[in-house]
Amino acid sequence: MKGFGMHSIENAGWIEKERPKCGALDAIIRPIVLAPCSSDNHLLHGGFGERKDLILGHEAVGEIVEVGNLVNNFKTGDMVVVPCTTPNWLAENVQGEYNAHDEGLMKSFKFLGSKDGTFAEYFHVNQADANLVLLPENVLPEAALMTVDMMSTGFHGVENANVRFGDKVVVIGIGPVGLMAVAGAKLQGAGQLIAIGTRPNCVKIAKEYGATDIVSYKDGDIVKQVIELTKGGADSVIIAGGSGDILRQAVEMTVPGGYISNVNFFDAQDVLSMPTSSWGLGMSDKTIRGGFCPGGARRIRKLLNLVEYGRIDTTKLITHRYNGLSKIEDAFYLMDQKPKDLIKPVVFIN
Repeated sequence: MKGFGMHSIENAGWIEKERPKCGALDAIIRPIVLAPCSSDNHLLHGGFGERKDLILGHEAVGEIVEVGNLVNNFKTGDMVVVPCTTPNWLAENVQGEYNAHDEGLMKSFKFLGSKDGTFAEYFHVNQADANLVLLPENVLPEAALMTVDMMSTGFHGVENANVRFGDKVVVIGIGPVGLMAVAGAKLQGAGQLIAIGTRPNCVKIAKEYGATDIVSYKDGDIVKQVIELTKGGADSVIIAGGSGDILRQAVEMTVPGGYISNVNFFDAQDVLSMPTSSWGLGMSDKTIRGGFCPGGARRIRKLLNLVEYGRIDTTKLITHRYNGLSKIEDAFYLMDQKPKDLIKPVVFIN
Protein backbone atom coordinates (compact mmCIF):
# COMPACT_ATOMS: atom_id res chain seq x y z
CA MET A 1 0.00 0.00 0.00
CA LYS A 2 1.04 3.64 -0.25
CA GLY A 3 0.86 6.41 2.28
CA PHE A 4 2.02 9.98 2.71
CA GLY A 5 4.51 10.69 5.45
CA MET A 6 7.96 11.76 6.46
CA HIS A 7 11.13 10.04 5.32
CA SER A 8 13.04 12.14 7.84
CA ILE A 9 12.89 15.60 9.38
CA GLU A 10 11.99 18.18 6.69
CA ASN A 11 11.71 15.40 4.09
CA ALA A 12 8.11 14.39 3.29
CA GLY A 13 6.75 12.24 0.47
CA TRP A 14 4.93 9.09 -0.53
CA ILE A 15 5.96 5.82 1.08
CA GLU A 16 5.34 2.22 0.00
CA LYS A 17 4.70 -0.21 2.85
CA GLU A 18 3.09 -3.54 3.58
CA ARG A 19 -0.54 -3.34 4.63
CA PRO A 20 -0.66 -3.45 8.47
CA LYS A 21 -1.52 -6.74 10.13
CA CYS A 22 -4.62 -7.12 12.28
CA GLY A 23 -4.28 -8.42 15.83
CA ALA A 24 -7.01 -10.34 17.60
CA LEU A 25 -8.42 -7.21 19.28
CA ASP A 26 -7.72 -4.81 16.44
CA ALA A 27 -9.13 -3.49 13.15
CA ILE A 28 -7.79 -2.47 9.75
CA ILE A 29 -9.51 0.54 8.25
CA ARG A 30 -9.76 2.14 4.83
CA PRO A 31 -10.13 5.91 5.24
CA ILE A 32 -13.10 7.66 3.66
CA VAL A 33 -12.32 11.17 4.91
CA LEU A 34 -9.09 12.53 6.41
CA ALA A 35 -7.78 15.80 7.79
CA PRO A 36 -4.22 17.02 8.28
CA CYS A 37 -3.38 18.69 11.56
CA SER A 38 -0.69 21.16 12.55
CA SER A 39 0.76 18.36 14.70
CA ASP A 40 1.59 16.47 11.49
CA ASN A 41 3.49 19.49 10.21
CA HIS A 42 5.11 19.98 13.61
CA LEU A 43 6.39 16.41 13.47
CA LEU A 44 7.84 16.87 9.98
CA HIS A 45 9.78 19.92 11.16
CA GLY A 46 11.35 17.98 14.03
CA GLY A 47 9.05 19.05 16.86
CA PHE A 48 8.77 15.54 18.28
CA GLY A 49 12.18 14.25 17.27
CA GLU A 50 13.39 12.18 14.34
CA ARG A 51 11.10 9.71 12.58
CA LYS A 52 12.08 7.55 9.61
CA ASP A 53 9.61 6.55 6.88
CA LEU A 54 6.61 7.19 9.12
CA ILE A 55 3.16 7.62 7.58
CA LEU A 56 1.53 10.74 9.01
CA GLY A 57 -2.08 11.51 9.94
CA HIS A 58 -4.24 10.95 13.00
CA GLU A 59 -7.69 12.28 12.06
CA ALA A 60 -9.92 9.84 10.17
CA VAL A 61 -13.34 8.39 9.54
CA GLY A 62 -13.23 5.13 7.62
CA GLU A 63 -14.60 1.75 6.65
CA ILE A 64 -13.52 -1.41 8.44
CA VAL A 65 -11.96 -3.92 6.05
CA GLU A 66 -10.79 -6.45 8.66
CA VAL A 67 -11.36 -7.16 12.35
CA GLY A 68 -9.59 -9.47 14.75
CA ASN A 69 -11.30 -12.64 15.95
CA LEU A 70 -11.82 -11.22 19.46
CA VAL A 71 -13.57 -8.03 18.29
CA ASN A 72 -17.23 -8.06 19.34
CA ASN A 73 -18.73 -4.69 18.39
CA PHE A 74 -17.65 -4.24 14.78
CA LYS A 75 -17.61 -6.09 11.48
CA THR A 76 -16.26 -5.64 7.97
CA GLY A 77 -18.04 -2.83 6.17
CA ASP A 78 -18.86 -0.76 9.26
CA MET A 79 -18.26 2.98 8.96
CA VAL A 80 -16.37 4.14 12.03
CA VAL A 81 -15.07 7.29 13.68
CA VAL A 82 -11.45 6.97 14.85
CA PRO A 83 -10.25 8.97 17.88
CA CYS A 84 -6.83 10.52 17.39
CA THR A 85 -5.79 9.04 20.76
CA THR A 86 -6.19 5.26 21.02
CA PRO A 87 -5.02 4.07 24.45
CA ASN A 88 -3.86 0.62 25.35
CA TRP A 89 -6.67 -0.09 27.78
CA LEU A 90 -4.66 -2.82 29.49
CA ALA A 91 -2.00 -0.37 30.66
CA GLU A 92 -2.08 0.53 34.34
CA ASN A 93 -2.00 4.30 33.80
CA VAL A 94 -5.42 4.34 32.10
CA GLN A 95 -6.93 3.43 35.46
CA GLY A 96 -6.10 6.96 36.59
CA GLU A 97 -7.77 10.19 35.55
CA TYR A 98 -5.87 10.72 32.29
CA ASN A 99 -5.94 7.94 29.73
CA ALA A 100 -3.83 9.96 27.26
CA HIS A 101 -0.70 8.75 29.05
CA ASP A 102 -1.25 4.98 29.05
CA GLU A 103 2.39 3.82 28.92
CA GLY A 104 4.08 7.17 29.56
CA LEU A 105 3.78 10.82 28.58
CA MET A 106 1.30 11.08 25.66
CA LYS A 107 1.93 7.43 24.77
CA SER A 108 -1.77 6.87 24.00
CA PHE A 109 -1.14 8.96 20.88
CA LYS A 110 -0.20 5.87 18.86
CA PHE A 111 -0.45 7.55 15.46
CA LEU A 112 2.72 9.60 14.90
CA GLY A 113 4.14 8.20 18.11
CA SER A 114 4.65 4.45 17.92
CA LYS A 115 3.12 3.48 14.56
CA ASP A 116 2.05 4.69 11.12
CA GLY A 117 -0.85 7.08 10.85
CA THR A 118 -4.00 7.42 8.80
CA PHE A 119 -2.68 9.01 5.56
CA ALA A 120 -2.63 5.67 3.77
CA GLU A 121 -4.76 3.24 1.82
CA TYR A 122 -5.17 1.28 5.06
CA PHE A 123 -4.33 1.89 8.70
CA HIS A 124 -4.40 -0.05 11.96
CA VAL A 125 -6.39 0.66 15.14
CA ASN A 126 -5.54 -1.15 18.37
CA GLN A 127 -8.26 -2.56 20.63
CA ALA A 128 -11.11 -1.74 18.27
CA ASP A 129 -13.98 -2.33 20.70
CA ALA A 130 -12.62 0.33 23.07
CA ASN A 131 -11.27 2.78 20.50
CA LEU A 132 -13.81 2.93 17.64
CA VAL A 133 -17.30 4.37 17.33
CA LEU A 134 -19.90 3.62 14.66
CA LEU A 135 -20.63 6.65 12.47
CA PRO A 136 -24.19 7.76 13.29
CA GLU A 137 -26.47 7.47 10.27
CA ASN A 138 -27.49 11.14 10.28
CA VAL A 139 -24.02 12.62 10.90
CA LEU A 140 -21.88 13.59 7.92
CA PRO A 141 -18.47 11.87 7.88
CA GLU A 142 -16.69 15.23 7.70
CA ALA A 143 -18.71 16.52 10.68
CA ALA A 144 -17.73 13.42 12.66
CA LEU A 145 -14.11 13.89 11.58
CA MET A 146 -13.93 17.21 13.42
CA THR A 147 -14.72 15.47 16.73
CA VAL A 148 -11.70 13.15 16.80
CA ASP A 149 -9.07 15.79 17.63
CA MET A 150 -10.17 19.41 17.14
CA MET A 151 -13.34 19.09 19.20
CA SER A 152 -11.94 16.60 21.69
CA THR A 153 -8.84 18.74 22.30
CA GLY A 154 -10.71 22.04 22.47
CA PHE A 155 -13.27 20.59 24.87
CA HIS A 156 -10.48 19.16 27.02
CA GLY A 157 -9.22 22.70 27.40
CA VAL A 158 -12.66 23.67 28.68
CA GLU A 159 -12.77 20.69 31.04
CA ASN A 160 -9.40 21.57 32.57
CA ALA A 161 -10.44 25.22 32.84
CA ASN A 162 -13.30 24.20 35.18
CA VAL A 163 -15.75 26.45 33.33
CA ARG A 164 -19.02 26.92 35.24
CA PHE A 165 -22.31 28.70 34.61
CA GLY A 166 -21.89 32.43 34.23
CA ASP A 167 -18.09 32.42 34.30
CA LYS A 168 -16.02 34.94 32.39
CA VAL A 169 -13.89 32.88 30.01
CA VAL A 170 -11.06 33.77 27.62
CA VAL A 171 -9.83 31.60 24.75
CA ILE A 172 -6.39 32.59 23.44
CA GLY A 173 -5.89 31.48 19.83
CA ILE A 174 -8.88 30.74 17.62
CA GLY A 175 -7.63 28.22 15.13
CA PRO A 176 -9.75 25.06 14.90
CA VAL A 177 -8.91 23.87 18.43
CA GLY A 178 -9.51 27.32 19.91
CA LEU A 179 -12.81 27.63 18.07
CA MET A 180 -13.90 24.31 19.54
CA ALA A 181 -12.89 25.63 22.97
CA VAL A 182 -15.14 28.65 22.37
CA ALA A 183 -18.03 26.36 21.42
CA GLY A 184 -17.36 24.07 24.38
CA ALA A 185 -17.18 26.97 26.84
CA LYS A 186 -20.54 28.23 25.65
CA LEU A 187 -22.09 24.77 26.04
CA GLN A 188 -20.55 24.55 29.52
CA GLY A 189 -22.35 27.74 30.55
CA ALA A 190 -19.83 30.56 30.13
CA GLY A 191 -21.29 34.03 30.54
CA GLN A 192 -18.88 36.51 29.00
CA LEU A 193 -16.76 34.65 26.45
CA ILE A 194 -13.76 36.46 24.96
CA ALA A 195 -11.89 35.10 21.93
CA ILE A 196 -8.40 36.39 21.18
CA GLY A 197 -7.44 36.25 17.51
CA THR A 198 -7.14 38.27 14.33
CA ARG A 199 -8.07 36.21 11.24
CA PRO A 200 -11.41 37.49 9.92
CA ASN A 201 -12.86 34.06 9.12
CA CYS A 202 -11.87 32.70 12.54
CA VAL A 203 -13.35 35.77 14.24
CA LYS A 204 -16.59 35.21 12.34
CA ILE A 205 -16.85 31.56 13.38
CA ALA A 206 -15.88 32.41 16.98
CA LYS A 207 -18.85 34.75 17.18
CA GLU A 208 -21.12 32.10 15.67
CA TYR A 209 -19.91 29.63 18.30
CA GLY A 210 -20.70 32.03 21.12
CA ALA A 211 -17.90 34.57 21.61
CA THR A 212 -19.29 37.77 23.12
CA ASP A 213 -16.12 39.82 22.59
CA ILE A 214 -13.08 39.69 20.29
CA VAL A 215 -9.64 40.86 21.36
CA SER A 216 -6.72 41.42 18.97
CA TYR A 217 -3.06 41.96 19.81
CA LYS A 218 -3.11 44.57 17.04
CA ASP A 219 -5.20 46.78 19.32
CA GLY A 220 -2.71 46.73 22.17
CA ASP A 221 -1.73 44.60 25.14
CA ILE A 222 -4.17 41.68 25.35
CA VAL A 223 -3.93 41.48 29.14
CA LYS A 224 -5.04 45.08 29.57
CA GLN A 225 -7.85 44.61 27.05
CA VAL A 226 -9.17 41.51 28.83
CA ILE A 227 -9.00 43.09 32.29
CA GLU A 228 -10.87 46.12 30.98
CA LEU A 229 -13.55 44.05 29.23
CA THR A 230 -14.08 41.75 32.22
CA LYS A 231 -13.81 44.55 34.76
CA GLY A 232 -11.06 42.80 36.65
CA GLY A 233 -10.11 39.53 34.98
CA ALA A 234 -11.38 36.19 33.75
CA ASP A 235 -12.44 33.19 35.82
CA SER A 236 -10.89 30.82 33.28
CA VAL A 237 -8.37 31.23 30.47
CA ILE A 238 -7.82 28.56 27.82
CA ILE A 239 -4.56 28.69 25.87
CA ALA A 240 -4.98 27.27 22.36
CA GLY A 241 -2.17 29.16 20.64
CA GLY A 242 0.85 31.34 21.27
CA SER A 243 4.52 31.09 22.21
CA GLY A 244 6.47 31.21 25.45
CA ASP A 245 5.14 34.53 26.78
CA ILE A 246 1.52 33.46 26.51
CA LEU A 247 1.51 31.68 29.89
CA ARG A 248 2.45 34.88 31.70
CA GLN A 249 -0.29 36.76 29.89
CA ALA A 250 -2.86 34.07 30.67
CA VAL A 251 -1.98 34.07 34.37
CA GLU A 252 -2.08 37.86 34.57
CA MET A 253 -5.57 38.10 33.03
CA THR A 254 -6.99 35.48 35.42
CA VAL A 255 -8.61 36.44 38.73
CA PRO A 256 -7.34 34.98 42.03
CA GLY A 257 -8.77 31.50 42.39
CA GLY A 258 -9.17 31.15 38.62
CA TYR A 259 -8.00 28.51 36.16
CA ILE A 260 -5.47 28.54 33.32
CA SER A 261 -5.83 25.58 30.93
CA ASN A 262 -3.34 24.88 28.15
CA VAL A 263 -3.97 22.69 25.08
CA ASN A 264 -1.34 24.39 22.94
CA PHE A 265 1.71 22.49 21.68
CA PHE A 266 4.74 24.64 22.46
CA ASP A 267 8.03 24.25 20.63
CA ALA A 268 10.88 22.52 22.41
CA GLN A 269 12.91 25.74 22.42
CA ASP A 270 10.13 27.74 24.12
CA VAL A 271 10.69 28.69 27.75
CA LEU A 272 7.63 29.27 29.91
CA SER A 273 8.32 31.82 32.62
CA MET A 274 6.71 34.75 34.40
CA PRO A 275 7.48 37.25 37.13
CA THR A 276 6.43 36.00 40.54
CA SER A 277 4.14 39.02 40.82
CA SER A 278 2.03 37.61 37.96
CA TRP A 279 1.22 34.63 40.18
CA GLY A 280 0.66 36.68 43.30
CA LEU A 281 4.13 35.75 44.61
CA GLY A 282 2.83 32.17 44.50
CA MET A 283 -0.18 32.98 46.68
CA SER A 284 -2.90 33.72 44.11
CA ASP A 285 -4.67 30.33 44.20
CA LYS A 286 -4.58 30.30 40.42
CA THR A 287 -4.55 26.77 39.00
CA ILE A 288 -2.39 26.08 35.93
CA ARG A 289 -3.08 22.90 33.97
CA GLY A 290 -1.82 21.55 30.68
CA GLY A 291 -3.57 18.57 29.15
CA PHE A 292 -3.36 16.21 26.19
CA CYS A 293 -6.43 14.99 24.31
CA PRO A 294 -8.08 11.98 26.01
CA GLY A 295 -9.01 8.97 23.92
CA GLY A 296 -11.45 6.14 23.67
CA ALA A 297 -14.83 5.31 22.22
CA ARG A 298 -16.90 6.66 25.11
CA ARG A 299 -15.54 10.19 24.76
CA ILE A 300 -16.01 10.36 20.99
CA ARG A 301 -19.51 8.92 21.26
CA LYS A 302 -20.47 11.73 23.63
CA LEU A 303 -19.01 14.35 21.30
CA LEU A 304 -20.90 12.80 18.39
CA ASN A 305 -24.10 13.12 20.45
CA LEU A 306 -23.59 16.88 20.48
CA VAL A 307 -23.25 16.88 16.69
CA GLU A 308 -26.11 14.44 16.07
CA TYR A 309 -28.59 16.37 18.21
CA GLY A 310 -27.73 19.78 16.80
CA ARG A 311 -25.84 21.26 19.72
CA ILE A 312 -22.87 22.14 17.52
CA ASP A 313 -22.10 22.30 13.80
CA THR A 314 -18.49 21.19 13.45
CA THR A 315 -18.48 21.67 9.66
CA LYS A 316 -18.07 25.41 10.26
CA LEU A 317 -14.37 24.59 10.75
CA ILE A 318 -13.96 23.20 7.23
CA THR A 319 -12.66 25.76 4.74
CA HIS A 320 -10.99 23.59 2.09
CA ARG A 321 -12.12 20.30 0.53
CA TYR A 322 -10.10 17.90 -1.60
CA ASN A 323 -10.95 14.65 -3.34
CA GLY A 324 -8.68 11.64 -3.74
CA LEU A 325 -5.87 10.04 -1.76
CA SER A 326 -3.26 11.88 -3.80
CA LYS A 327 -4.62 15.21 -2.53
CA ILE A 328 -3.43 14.47 1.01
CA GLU A 329 -0.13 16.03 0.01
CA ASP A 330 -1.82 19.27 -1.10
CA ALA A 331 -3.87 19.50 2.10
CA PHE A 332 -0.81 18.78 4.23
CA TYR A 333 1.24 21.57 2.66
CA LEU A 334 -1.72 23.94 2.87
CA MET A 335 -1.57 23.49 6.65
CA ASP A 336 2.11 24.38 6.49
CA GLN A 337 1.50 27.53 4.42
CA LYS A 338 -1.36 28.76 6.65
CA PRO A 339 -3.18 31.00 4.15
CA LYS A 340 -5.40 33.64 5.73
CA ASP A 341 -8.63 31.90 4.74
CA LEU A 342 -7.61 28.55 6.25
CA ILE A 343 -9.22 26.94 9.27
CA LYS A 344 -9.31 23.23 8.45
CA PRO A 345 -8.92 21.23 5.19
CA VAL A 346 -10.40 17.78 4.65
CA VAL A 347 -9.69 15.11 2.04
CA PHE A 348 -12.41 12.78 0.77
CA ILE A 349 -11.08 9.46 -0.43
CA ASN A 350 -12.72 8.09 -3.57
